[in-house]
Amino acid sequence: MTDKLFYKNYVGTVHFSTEDAVFYGKIEGINDLVNFEGETVMALKDVFEESIEDYITLCKEVNKEPLKSFKGSFNVRIAPELHSKAFKAASLKGKSLNQFVQEAIEKEVKAQ
Repeated sequence: MTDKLFYKNYVGTVHFSTEDAVFYGKIEGINDLVNFEGETVMALKDVFEESIEDYITLCKEVNKEPLKSFKGSFNVRIAPELHSKAFKAASLKGKSLNQFVQEAIEKEVKAQ
Protein backbone atom coordinates (compact mmCIF):
# COMPACT_ATOMS: atom_id res chain seq x y z
CA MET A 1 0.00 0.00 0.00
CA THR A 2 1.21 3.51 -0.76
CA ASP A 3 -0.02 6.95 0.12
CA LYS A 4 1.64 8.57 -2.90
CA LEU A 5 0.53 9.44 -6.40
CA PHE A 6 2.93 9.76 -9.32
CA TYR A 7 2.51 11.71 -12.54
CA LYS A 8 5.30 12.84 -14.87
CA ASN A 9 8.16 13.84 -12.52
CA TYR A 10 5.82 14.78 -9.68
CA VAL A 11 4.80 13.09 -6.44
CA GLY A 12 1.65 13.79 -4.48
CA THR A 13 1.04 12.82 -0.89
CA VAL A 14 -2.40 11.41 -0.12
CA HIS A 15 -4.48 11.49 3.07
CA PHE A 16 -8.08 10.83 4.03
CA SER A 17 -10.27 13.04 6.20
CA THR A 18 -12.89 10.99 8.02
CA GLU A 19 -14.52 14.22 9.18
CA ASP A 20 -15.04 15.50 5.62
CA ALA A 21 -15.15 12.06 3.93
CA VAL A 22 -12.67 13.23 1.30
CA PHE A 23 -9.24 12.25 0.03
CA TYR A 24 -6.78 15.14 -0.14
CA GLY A 25 -3.12 15.75 -0.82
CA LYS A 26 -0.43 18.12 -1.98
CA ILE A 27 2.22 18.12 -4.66
CA GLU A 28 5.70 17.54 -3.21
CA GLY A 29 9.02 18.82 -4.52
CA ILE A 30 7.85 22.21 -5.76
CA ASN A 31 8.41 25.73 -4.43
CA ASP A 32 4.69 26.44 -4.03
CA LEU A 33 1.77 24.93 -2.16
CA VAL A 34 -0.60 23.08 -4.47
CA ASN A 35 -3.36 21.02 -2.83
CA PHE A 36 -5.90 18.71 -4.44
CA GLU A 37 -8.88 16.66 -3.24
CA GLY A 38 -11.47 14.19 -4.42
CA GLU A 39 -14.28 12.09 -3.02
CA THR A 40 -13.04 8.88 -4.70
CA VAL A 41 -9.61 7.53 -5.49
CA MET A 42 -10.18 7.96 -9.23
CA ALA A 43 -11.39 11.53 -8.74
CA LEU A 44 -8.35 12.24 -6.58
CA LYS A 45 -6.00 10.90 -9.26
CA ASP A 46 -7.72 12.97 -11.96
CA VAL A 47 -7.56 16.16 -9.90
CA PHE A 48 -3.92 15.45 -8.99
CA GLU A 49 -2.96 15.19 -12.68
CA GLU A 50 -5.02 18.28 -13.57
CA SER A 51 -3.34 20.20 -10.75
CA ILE A 52 0.09 19.31 -12.11
CA GLU A 53 -0.84 20.31 -15.65
CA ASP A 54 -2.24 23.62 -14.38
CA TYR A 55 0.87 24.21 -12.28
CA ILE A 56 3.20 23.50 -15.22
CA THR A 57 1.19 25.89 -17.39
CA LEU A 58 1.29 28.61 -14.74
CA CYS A 59 5.05 28.19 -14.29
CA LYS A 60 5.58 28.57 -18.04
CA GLU A 61 3.45 31.72 -18.08
CA VAL A 62 5.52 33.36 -15.32
CA ASN A 63 8.84 31.87 -16.52
CA LYS A 64 9.40 29.85 -13.34
CA GLU A 65 11.01 26.43 -12.92
CA PRO A 66 8.25 24.12 -11.62
CA LEU A 67 10.41 21.63 -9.73
CA LYS A 68 12.31 22.62 -6.61
CA SER A 69 16.03 22.99 -7.20
CA PHE A 70 18.54 21.27 -4.94
CA LYS A 71 22.05 22.48 -4.16
CA GLY A 72 23.51 19.04 -3.48
CA SER A 73 24.20 19.36 0.23
CA PHE A 74 22.06 18.75 3.29
CA ASN A 75 22.43 18.02 6.99
CA VAL A 76 21.47 14.61 8.28
CA ARG A 77 20.88 13.88 11.95
CA ILE A 78 21.71 10.35 13.02
CA ALA A 79 22.61 8.64 16.27
CA PRO A 80 26.23 9.23 17.32
CA GLU A 81 26.85 5.46 17.33
CA LEU A 82 25.71 5.17 13.69
CA HIS A 83 27.84 8.18 12.75
CA SER A 84 30.87 6.49 14.29
CA LYS A 85 30.15 3.17 12.54
CA ALA A 86 29.66 4.91 9.17
CA PHE A 87 32.93 6.82 9.58
CA LYS A 88 34.79 3.58 10.40
CA ALA A 89 33.21 1.72 7.48
CA ALA A 90 34.12 4.55 5.10
CA SER A 91 37.68 4.63 6.41
CA LEU A 92 38.08 0.88 5.94
CA LYS A 93 37.01 1.30 2.31
CA GLY A 94 39.39 4.21 1.81
CA LYS A 95 36.54 6.65 1.26
CA SER A 96 35.41 9.88 2.82
CA LEU A 97 32.20 9.86 4.83
CA ASN A 98 30.59 11.96 2.07
CA GLN A 99 31.52 9.37 -0.59
CA PHE A 100 30.27 6.56 1.64
CA VAL A 101 26.90 8.25 2.26
CA GLN A 102 26.50 9.24 -1.41
CA GLU A 103 27.07 5.64 -2.52
CA ALA A 104 24.58 4.37 0.07
CA ILE A 105 21.95 6.84 -1.17
CA GLU A 106 22.65 5.94 -4.81
CA LYS A 107 22.21 2.26 -3.97
CA GLU A 108 18.86 2.90 -2.28
CA VAL A 109 17.59 5.14 -5.09
CA LYS A 110 18.51 2.56 -7.76
CA ALA A 111 16.64 -0.12 -5.79
CA GLN A 112 13.34 1.75 -6.23
